[in-house]
Amino acid sequence: MTDARDSILARLRAARVDSRPEPSVPVRRFSWSRRETVERFRIGLESVRAQVHRVDDDWPRMLATRLRESKVKNLRYGPDGPLGEELRAGWPTDGPELIAHDQPIEACREALFTNTDAGFTSCLGGIAETGSLVLWPSRAEPRLLSLVPPVHVVLIEADRIVPTLHAMMSEQRWSESMPTNALLISGPSKSADIEQTLAYGVHGPEKLIVLIRGEDRPTGDRFAGQPEAID
Repeated sequence: MTDARDSILARLRAARVDSRPEPSVPVRRFSWSRRETVERFRIGLESVRAQVHRVDDDWPRMLATRLRESKVKNLRYGPDGPLGEELRAGWPTDGPELIAHDQPIEACREALFTNTDAGFTSCLGGIAETGSLVLWPSRAEPRLLSLVPPVHVVLIEADRIVPTLHAMMSEQRWSESMPTNALLISGPSKSADIEQTLAYGVHGPEKLIVLIRGEDRPTGDRFAGQPEAID
């Protein structure tokens, strides 16, 4: 076995390596205006029962009102996430309880899985073609925040909504750095595995609330810098 292994490795090392760069693939473009791009994104999400709201900088208060009306008692969030401080600063005193997700999963597993009504995360961007959110989980906002609670709340900036996934990967230079996983979310969790009956919340949140902030026009360099890639 050793001789065979050494022989295979020797052939691999001796093989000529083609160092030519891979051919670039043109990014597929749509002639959609910024307004149409955002509208297609909204329609795509709402077609699969996601709730989409346009918001301004007072979004924490608006969100608290919506959650309170839906009998949501608490909202778990990453205090060190991109929007953690803004959420906490704008949260009204009569809103649902804010729970800081700042412990390892081993220390808060029971509370996360049994006593959390909703989870909040930021968002890397949106895809208008499919009505999809793109999340890159991080230590501040781990994947469980978007997968475990019955309600998932996401805030996305309007100028981060692009026509296609290919366009996003190209503009954000994904090829230079990637996390161990990326999440593409197109509506609440759903399945029709049992008797071909569509059910929501089987493998994840049964409700998805998307907050779109900003205007439907370009604002300079939409993707200034590359998003941080964290396992």
